[in-house]
Amino acid sequence: MSGSIFGKHFTISTWGESHGRALGVVIDGCPAGIPLSIQDIQRELDKRKPGAHSIYTSRQEDDSVDILSGVFEGRTTGTPISLIIYNTDERSHDYDDIKHIYRPGHADFSYDQKYGFRDFRGGGRSSGRETVARVAAGAIAKKILSEFGVQITAYTYSIGKICIDMGNFDKDIIYKNAVRMPDNKAAIQAEELIESMRTDGDSIGGVVECTIHNLPAGVGEPVFNKLEAVLSKAIMSIGAARSIEFGTGYTLSTMRGSEANDNYMVTREGMVKKCTNHSGGIGGGISDGSPITFRIAFKPTPSISLPQKTITKDMKNTCIQVKGRHDPCIVPRVVPVVEAMTAITLVDLLFQHVLSNIDLIKKALL
Repeated sequence: MSGSIFGKHFTISTWGESHGRALGVVIDGCPAGIPLSIQDIQRELDKRKPGAHSIYTSRQEDDSVDILSGVFEGRTTGTPISLIIYNTDERSHDYDDIKHIYRPGHADFSYDQKYGFRDFRGGGRSSGRETVARVAAGAIAKKILSEFGVQITAYTYSIGKICIDMGNFDKDIIYKNAVRMPDNKAAIQAEELIESMRTDGDSIGGVVECTIHNLPAGVGEPVFNKLEAVLSKAIMSIGAARSIEFGTGYTLSTMRGSEANDNYMVTREGMVKKCTNHSGGIGGGISDGSPITFRIAFKPTPSISLPQKTITKDMKNTCIQVKGRHDPCIVPRVVPVVEAMTAITLVDLLFQHVLSNIDLIKKALL
């Protein structure tokens, strides 16, 4: 199976299955000398681990990480960094009944059509559990970005029809509520909605918003590797992601050019500023120094206990009620995954940026 490697200069290669012995990631291209500890990685993993709240899956995983290589005396060595997270609470027998049945909304049918074989235990590589490796790698990418003051903040923007009020925005409470919302009032309503989905045996989707601050202008490659193109590939590779928009997004299609264009101005301090930021901080596929904003819509969790029509492997019609432990809404736990994939993408593009003109190369080498 190809497709498990991401990046060009800063690369990650993830491995492992939902019900296998372990999952992990190998990070290559990380510079030497970056301070890194298990705690740095564990802090990020704890943001997405299961079983932390009643509205999450009841699967109990500590998601404890071990560093196998690439770190010595608390600093990266410049060699490949290998991380491993063991599975400790898998219940593969929950999936015995669907060995020959395709679950609606899952990758079961398409995997079988492609490979003629599938790991039916929780979906194998197509499971959301695969993202634990991404978050582990993202923790290292975040450490690199912190050297440049680049900050990434993702949060739940909406659950179903419950949306945050930006007037109530409080960054400090994002990880103090189960739904990862920066609006306490909306968070209470969203939690109640998700709990009702769990009780009904159903699920609900939502939207995650992400903002990048302090990324310098000039990051991103023209044509095929535009900043928003590479970010889109990274974010849309997350399971259940169904659409992405930057800046004002879809609404731009309803506006006139005179409304949509971001006018420039020079401040008294000689800084270039934009009067608006409809473009979301990107022009021509390259960062312009303004905050970068984007939103991602995630579909409802496909594993629900309500009866659904489907087919068997031998092409017979049947019905299914999915067993096992599943999130009634994956949106809150995908927030740190969005941050991780964003960080990994930015580090890779920042490294490419250094090679974009001779003056930057001289500055780095002379």
